[in-house]
Amino acid sequence: MNCLFLFKSKKPEPRNKQKDRRKAQNSAPELRNKSQTPSFNLHKPRSLPSGRSIRDLDREREQSLRVFTYEELSEATCGFSRRLKIGHGGFGNVYKGKIPTTGDSDPPLVVAIKKLNPQGLQGHKQWLAEVEFLGVVNHQNVVKLLGYCSEDGENGMERLLVYEYMSNRSLEEHLFTRGARTLPWKQRLEIMLGAAEGLAYLHEVKVIYRDFKSSNVLLNDEFCPKLSDFGLAREGPQGDNTHVTTAKVGTQGYAAPEYVQTGHLRLKSDVYSFGVVLYEIITGRRTIERNKPPAERRLLEWVKEYPPDSRRFSMIVDPRLRNNYPSAGTRSLAKLADICLKKNDKERPTMEIVVERLKKIIEECDSGDSYIAASKESS
Repeated sequence: MNCLFLFKSKKPEPRNKQKDRRKAQNSAPELRNKSQTPSFNLHKPRSLPSGRSIRDLDREREQSLRVFTYEELSEATCGFSRRLKIGHGGFGNVYKGKIPTTGDSDPPLVVAIKKLNPQGLQGHKQWLAEVEFLGVVNHQNVVKLLGYCSEDGENGMERLLVYEYMSNRSLEEHLFTRGARTLPWKQRLEIMLGAAEGLAYLHEVKVIYRDFKSSNVLLNDEFCPKLSDFGLAREGPQGDNTHVTTAKVGTQGYAAPEYVQTGHLRLKSDVYSFGVVLYEIITGRRTIERNKPPAERRLLEWVKEYPPDSRRFSMIVDPRLRNNYPSAGTRSLAKLADICLKKNDKERPTMEIVVERLKKIIEECDSGDSYIAASKESS
């Protein structure tokens, strides 16, 4: 993975500045911060850039990442208390924390702190990838990386990442957790539209996300979706190249067939994963359901038996919606999912086209007649 282009050499600094910088950063790697002040002033999201790559954004980026000490983040999480743990995975654990702000009267900033497992080279590579990409990109539908920490500890190198806190957790939890409030149909569409706009932005700057799934779509107080976890992200193909070749990693059930078979990764590999999640919000089912009958365990194989234009299609729509969905709009969304899931990646739409089609489906969703039609159809 080409993860090191941010760590470029700089012109020599006066000795007094070097000493100040060493005190502020401890043993953390340098990321060309323009300011070492502990500020959380982040710039407003930019619109889609025109013809710029991730390297261009790196050269012109305006936001700076704060370098935290391990002690600061330990205090923020009460010693990485179990009661503050809000997530976990192969990389390590995620904690809710509070960071003091610069103003004496200002309340502390609530953040999410990812603490990587000190062992394992893969964790380090993913840590570098997150800093590389999230330290550069800036969009309202991409989670903000506020800072990082990298220090020598008793058990090896301690690597942590500090993100904005997303209070409503993930789309996955709202779709599949028992007892969770059922997401209304239109809210599902709006979440997917925001996620699509985030992916379209990444593709515009030539970044392949490589890990689009419902658990990586986080939701803030207003249920605005933001893409998270960029540990598997890759810089897209350059020049005349059509793909990048990489080791096959990711989550079973979401990866595009060409990537699984050859290791060739393209921008439209993300489009395939997006199509999988579209069917998750339609059906309310995970991509793999091990507790279902054999014929229903794999989501994409199961939905093939219920084409969008068939009379049986309503049988796969999430029953928790209780017929409160537009029949025509739901079928249109399934057709969009089918196009995203084309085996030949050249036949899949770009994410910009997906965004426009989702907007149109949402407009049609506002028609009350379509909800009535869905109710009659299932009765």
